[in-house]
Order: sequence, then structure tokens, then C-alpha cells
Amino acid sequence: MEFRKSRPSESAIKVAGGLKAEAVKVSAAPLPLTSLADDVAALNRSLDRTEGPIILAGHAYAGAVIALARPERVKALVYVTALAPDEGEKVADVFYRLEPHPEAPKLAPDSNGLIWLPEGAFAAAFAQNASAEDRAVLVAVQRPISLNCITIPVGRPLWKDIPSWFLLAEDDRMIVPETQRYMAGRMKAKIKAHAVDHTPSVTAPTAVVDVLRDAIHSVAGN
Repeated sequence: MEFRKSRPSESAIKVAGGLKAEAVKVSAAPLPLTSLADDVAALNRSLDRTEGPIILAGHAYAGAVIALARPERVKALVYVTALAPDEGEKVADVFYRLEPHPEAPKLAPDSNGLIWLPEGAFAAAFAQNASAEDRAVLVAVQRPISLNCITIPVGRPLWKDIPSWFLLAEDDRMIVPETQRYMAGRMKAKIKAHAVDHTPSVTAPTAVVDVLRDAIHSVAGN
């Protein structure tokens, strides 16, 4: 069994360590964040380097990416407080479905059409439960996302055809919990709700490992 995490970061190390006992290979697919199509292509190239059944996990925007991967060996999807647009929807449609949290940053593209998270937003909304050291790392490794990632209607998502799990972050200030519950409900995902912020891979990796373990055991038992 192979588990692919769709966005590389130091947080993946914490999750990978927690999955040591599961006898799974863990790797992170590098996404360029230049367009939705580019990111799906990059994920599929990473999948081409693997063997055996795959569980895909995505955080935030990457939820849209994992749902468009080539389906042959993908057996389950795991959404870690992630966005899950339906066919014909845009990522921005679900992200802005409800009023944002009062602490959420106002996001706007720069002159290059790229969206950066303001530095102050990491402590206010993105990772309010993280240590100052972890937040400094998150700020340092931030990569901008193109408007072309979030303004293009998506195709038929894999969650219509394979099982999915959803870690619902009840203290998320970036994707409001009500929106998460709405998306998870229409996906018929198995929901695991936790009082965590938007970056549980950093601030609550055990919760992420638990939902991944559930998905792995379910798929392995079939």
C-alpha cells in the first residue's frame, strides 16, 4: 500500500513517522501551484513512479487535485480540512461559499496573478495552534498559488466513485467548519471531527495519522 500526500512540507515528516507501523510507503507529490491542470499532471507523474494500490491525501486546495488523479490504482481519498468542489464547480466556489471567519485574511492576487498568505495570517488563522518556531517554518516555505488553480471548473471527482475520509477541523479559520461539513456530507465521506486548526499535520499530526490509518485498514481489508 502506498500513501501519497499531495503537498510536500516538513509537516509530512510528522505524519510519515506516525505511519511507520502500518508498513506503507509515504511520499509527497510536489505540486507547482501554477494551474489546476498542471497540479493534476504533476500528481499523476508522481503516481507513475509508484506500484500497488494508493491512498491519496490532500490538504486545503489539494483536495481538488487528488480528486482528479488517474483512478486506476487510487483506492481511497483522505481530505485533511480540504476543499472538495463537485463537477462544474471551482475551488473558489466552495472556499467562499459562506462568510469567512473574522480572523481569516483577505486574499488577493499580486501583479503576477499569484496569491500569497500575509505573514500575520499564520498566527491569526492558518496555524494559530502552532508554536512560534513551526509558524516561522511555515512562513519561510510558503509558496504562492495561481488564480488558475482556483478559478477553473473541475471535472468529475473521484470521490463519487471511491470511498473518502474527511478530517473536519472544528477550529479552522481558513475553511469554515460549516463548509467542511457540507462538502464531507455530499461526498458521503467518513467524517473525523477534531478541535484542531487549519494545519493539523503540524499542530495535531496524531489526528491526521488516525484518519489515514482508518482509510488504510479499510482498503486493506477489502
